[in-house]
Amino acid sequence: MPILPDVKAYDALVVGMGPAGATTASQLSRAGLSVLGLDKAIHPRYKVCGGGLSARIDRILEDDYKSVVEHIIYGIQFSYRGADPFFLDSSSPIAYMVMRDRFDHFLVEKARRVGTEVHEDEPMTSCRQLPDGIEVTTDRGRYLAKVLIGADGANSLVAQQLFPGRRSRRMATLESEIPIGPAPHYPGTGRALIDIGATPAGYAWIFPKQERLSIGVGDLRGGLASPKKIFDQFVRDEKGLAPWKIPPPVGHPLPLFSEHSVAKDNRESIELVSGRALLVGDAAHLVDPLFGEGIYYAVRSGQLAAESILNQLNDQQRSLVDYEGAVRREIYEEFRVAARMASLVYSYPYLCYRLLPRYQHIVMLYYDVLRGRETYQTFYVRAKSVVKSSFKDLLLEAVSLR
Repeated sequence: MPILPDVKAYDALVVGMGPAGATTASQLSRAGLSVLGLDKAIHPRYKVCGGGLSARIDRILEDDYKSVVEHIIYGIQFSYRGADPFFLDSSSPIAYMVMRDRFDHFLVEKARRVGTEVHEDEPMTSCRQLPDGIEVTTDRGRYLAKVLIGADGANSLVAQQLFPGRRSRRMATLESEIPIGPAPHYPGTGRALIDIGATPAGYAWIFPKQERLSIGVGDLRGGLASPKKIFDQFVRDEKGLAPWKIPPPVGHPLPLFSEHSVAKDNRESIELVSGRALLVGDAAHLVDPLFGEGIYYAVRSGQLAAESILNQLNDQQRSLVDYEGAVRREIYEEFRVAARMASLVYSYPYLCYRLLPRYQHIVMLYYDVLRGRETYQTFYVRAKSVVKSSFKDLLLEAVSLR
């Protein structure tokens, strides 16, 4: 074992400098704290990812992030197992597509500019709680911090070491990216593709970038039994992909929110804070259970974590557990509604697909959720009132198709 240099101390240490970690580090550094960010990779680092940012990101990020946006999405092409596409476009953006190497690097550099000390190619090897902080060890050094932010992804080492017994739910996804050069975008400029029948209980997607297409399949309920077979079938069924050779897909876990892993009693912990450690982003399993969106919630959880840390440092009557309360109120209440919607959509995908043309105004209302003009909760109430008159017929048809 190498001899470690003298211990260095910081106000805050962030493990993982993806969107959640870089956002937390930036906000803490701007407030004058000494912050160290550790990352196992060197940025910019390539990462296969759908890279979709819902347009509500405009409400929480400064406009300069748009310098790395690859494609602006105004609508979606819906299909069922590659057949009968249904298009629904809008007049204003519903999402922005980014390449994760450029987007993450952009956020890391912003953190650096406001004072975050970033150590790349230096993964954490261990961490432990101390009476007055947390000790973090790497193969290059040992560090002490008043607070530790675990932003190290779905398989978080921080969560494994400091949150023992924490329940988790990971779903399999497979993704590939096709370099298409300056060729016309597919399924069309300003449009993404979602196929809700391509997997047993999830969906497949095609997200356009500047000169690439991101293609993937994911199961959002029980896990894919044979993901490669399902991916290959989606590629074969989607005739618009015929001109291109699809590189082999890469698998990664999707750390979905799970109703069963969260205490319903607001007085109970939701396991995002342990002593002086907090989990954010994928490490906290803050991924939308309806369509698997994670980047927006990574950024927002980083902001909420930073706010709680600063409040606690400035007022000893405050607690880091305030972060759990903020996540519960702002994110988990939304996810609970999204989970109910996912249960309907992925239990009866064909029926839901057939109803899309009939209920276009409900889809447009969901677009407003992506823009931040509606919440999942207000959407659910309004959508329920729209279909109330035909709800009995919907249930009868659903039972007959199941």
